[in-house]
Amino acid sequence: MSAFAESEAKETFVLNLGPQHPATHGVLRVKLTMDGEYIAEAEPVLGYIHRMHEKMGENRTWAQFMPNTGRMDYLHALAYNHGYVSVVERAAGIEVPERAEYLRVITAELNRVSSHLLWFGAFILDLGGFSPLLYAFDDREHILDLLESVTGSRLTYCYFRFGGVYNDIDDNFVPGTRAFIKRLRERMPMYHNLVTKNIILMKRLQEVGPISAEMCRKYGATGPVCRGSGINFDVRKHEPYSIYPEFDFDVPVYEQCDSMARYMVRMDEIEQSLRIIEQALDKLPEGPVMAEKVPKILKPAKGDYYHAVETARGSFGVRVVSDGTNTPYRLKLRSPTFSNLSLFGEACQGMLLPDALALMGSLDLVIPEIDR
Repeated sequence: MSAFAESEAKETFVLNLGPQHPATHGVLRVKLTMDGEYIAEAEPVLGYIHRMHEKMGENRTWAQFMPNTGRMDYLHALAYNHGYVSVVERAAGIEVPERAEYLRVITAELNRVSSHLLWFGAFILDLGGFSPLLYAFDDREHILDLLESVTGSRLTYCYFRFGGVYNDIDDNFVPGTRAFIKRLRERMPMYHNLVTKNIILMKRLQEVGPISAEMCRKYGATGPVCRGSGINFDVRKHEPYSIYPEFDFDVPVYEQCDSMARYMVRMDEIEQSLRIIEQALDKLPEGPVMAEKVPKILKPAKGDYYHAVETARGSFGVRVVSDGTNTPYRLKLRSPTFSNLSLFGEACQGMLLPDALALMGSLDLVIPEIDR
């Protein structure tokens, strides 16, 4: 082969996916090196919406940072509330009333279902289907109505407090939640008949975007991404916190390692969250929703503290270093999306661009959570 022919055979071009593209679900840019229709190399480029949450946490009091947690992952904000208050309560030695723990779990699991419903609709939209988004948002609105009645917000929640929650539920919350559980269970077969069993979806997802268990461990992937690769790990089960040990629920795990497996994990998790909520409503105790005598100005004991929770996208960890003052000396946030996105460059090599978008959608990325 001549030198000219060899250079022609190796000719590639660069394609920018994002940072303003519907498929990237946020301000994410992926620099793609294309060999014809196939991806030779992919480099995620972050930092287009960097907001310095960690540094902000070191320049505010412990309580003043609370609203930030609802803006890191705006689709599962209550889990981020939960992670932050839990690590501060551990540092300060605050005991949380039992009723408050139940309300935390109920609201966080409702928020998880709403996150998965939004992912479901947006994912199918990425693949070219529009109608499922409307059905998913219809159900999601019922959750937002329930959470708004308790928290006062519909998206960026700041409901948890050190020692409990902001306020108690009203008389309509429990029957409204039970009615929603009944409604969604009746509609899940419709979702599976309309989407899961659709031959077009099956062809787009099955054996597309393989992510091995070894790759998950290599990059630290958690949540549905690793459980879709056969790794049975869920913080709620394997590093239990709050009152999750009191509930009977399963951890969906699929061995296929493809985009369809990650899809099925999230669909099954919706049902498992409904099981947890239902049990929590049945066992919901009476009592206060805030601990007594929580100091207005917290000054946790000197030390290094860490706590992790299971969010809709995986393990969210919070590490704080206290120097005994009313502001954290150091705050470090472990984002599940950062690790899950990191494997994209390796996983999509050699894939067609449409298949790479299916892979990216199956990761359920929330980009502002990364640019922390």
